[in-house]
Amino acid sequence: MGLLKLLINDPVTFLLLAIPLLYSVIIHELAHGWVAYMMGDSTAKSLGRLTLNPLKHLDPLGTLTLFIVGFGWAKPVPVNINAIHNRRTGFVLVSAAGIIANTIFAFLAILTMQVLMPTPGTPAATFLFYLAQINIILAAFNLIPIPPLDGSKILMGFMPDNMQYFFHRLEPYGFFFIIILLFLGVLNPVIAFFRWMILALIGLFL
Repeated sequence: MGLLKLLINDPVTFLLLAIPLLYSVIIHELAHGWVAYMMGDSTAKSLGRLTLNPLKHLDPLGTLTLFIVGFGWAKPVPVNINAIHNRRTGFVLVSAAGIIANTIFAFLAILTMQVLMPTPGTPAATFLFYLAQINIILAAFNLIPIPPLDGSKILMGFMPDNMQYFFHRLEPYGFFFIIILLFLGVLNPVIAFFRWMILALIGLFL
């Protein structure tokens, strides 16, 4: 679901969409840091990461892949889980925060489409469509339970300590593993399943 075709066919809409899309990944990371801060961890705040300033968040490769393949990432917000009183609950809530933020973004975009009912093919319709779809894909992608994605960290919150240790050991190699699986198409049905789940959840409120 890359955006290069949109850039070629409708550069005006692409430019209008660029900033909201970038902020989709920024708010994903900001949500992690904000929930951690609310639960007692001031690490992200002390490092100046509780901000909407894109220079504090954007990862060059993650931004590039966002516009090429339709999902990407920002620099992870540092979290000191030991500063949170209830470590397991905190781990799950902090990890889920970014996914929830993207799901809310998608919900608002779909709700706006239903209220305004823009004519299909117009910049407004295209803008809202891509904004919703990108946020759904970001949420679905991050639900994959492979380290270092959020889905693995949510899962770790329910694991015994020895399994958590095993997942922590996998984390430095996780992205290479994920890229290979994406290239082979193995993760496509997983992402499609999580995408269906997110759409079903959004549908309950529309």
